[in-house]
Amino acid sequence: MTTPYDAPRCTLPPASAVALKQLVDAELSMPSRLGYVALLLAALTMTGVVGALWATEPTLPLRVHIAFGFMVGIGAAWVVFAVWVLTTRRILLARHRVIAGRMAVTFTSLFVCGALGLGITTGRPEPYTAAAVGVVMLGAAAWILIRAHRSFGRLTERRDLLEKEIGRRA
Repeated sequence: MTTPYDAPRCTLPPASAVALKQLVDAELSMPSRLGYVALLLAALTMTGVVGALWATEPTLPLRVHIAFGFMVGIGAAWVVFAVWVLTTRRILLARHRVIAGRMAVTFTSLFVCGALGLGITTGRPEPYTAAAVGVVMLGAAAWILIRAHRSFGRLTERRDLLEKEIGRRA
């Protein structure tokens, strides 16, 4: 009787083994984990502060309630994302960066649209300034998303090549 542990072992050439180890180390590095812990703490803090302010100030205008609702939702999404990355025990192959980039583009777009809508409805110049800052942030988020897609593509290609290499040797 064979068990999954009796499967034949495939050995990679030294260069491929070193490259694979570097990929794994980059995905599971301690600085990366600490960065996601910092994201989790920052998102929890921001969401808690905004949620507490929202709950204790019932007389705020409707547009402020809507803005606070969006901010709490965005903060909760970042909390869920950080918990997902920290609790995943397998290599993510840069998928987490693609998801974070999409979230950043989406949330920044909401900010720009909200600032422009506020500027149009109030006629004040401050929301337009915020929208201009938001456009710069949107450009940065889009660049991060593009880089994440490229990284994901490179890692996926490398994984496929390694699988073919292992398949030939088995």
